[in-house]
Amino acid sequence: MTSSGAPDEPADFRAAVESLHAARVRREIEVGPIRPPQRLAPYSYAVGAEVRPPEDLDVVPTDSQGSAFGRLILLFDPAGQDAWNGTMRLVAFLQAEVEAALAMDPLLPEVAWSWISDALGVPIGATATPEGSARRVEVTALGGTVTSTTSVRYGDIAGPPRAHQLEVRASWTALSADGLGSHLEAFCDVLASAAGLPPVGVTELGAT
Repeated sequence: MTSSGAPDEPADFRAAVESLHAARVRREIEVGPIRPPQRLAPYSYAVGAEVRPPEDLDVVPTDSQGSAFGRLILLFDPAGQDAWNGTMRLVAFLQAEVEAALAMDPLLPEVAWSWISDALGVPIGATATPEGSARRVEVTALGGTVTSTTSVRYGDIAGPPRAHQLEVRASWTALSADGLGSHLEAFCDVLASAAGLPPVGVTELGAT
């Protein structure tokens, strides 16, 4: 089921959804609720995120077909699941168009995975947040995949003749229902990195 605000929803699930809404993300990224999967857990909630081009920052998009977009799904099972090592699992997916030179770089998967591990404060090869992490994100059982693909268009199909995409899939277990907004903020940081956005507070040369 999704989060409907019904009184029979577990308090931890309602608190987790509310904490997601407390996330603060950069203005280039549009975030909103989307329909979650129905059969992965007794309770679920999902948000979609899309990086908007600079000229469209004041326009709310109606379709998630931008050059970088993704979704973050919250799964909650009060009984817990052995594979999760907990009761609350976050599942992330993002896709971004990348330049040819980056797509052909053999180190791209390692770089993309480092975006996830750094954003969550989890050193590569570790499973929990280290002491003193700048962002308060507590996770365990982090895992995922990175895929780089090339598409070639033929015939009467709009778009560039050759395009390169980066896909990142990851999931991790949240140790608490509190502070899930930080998990969404971390996910949006990864989306921003995949889209090639400059760090917050940095202005690109030639930008107005």
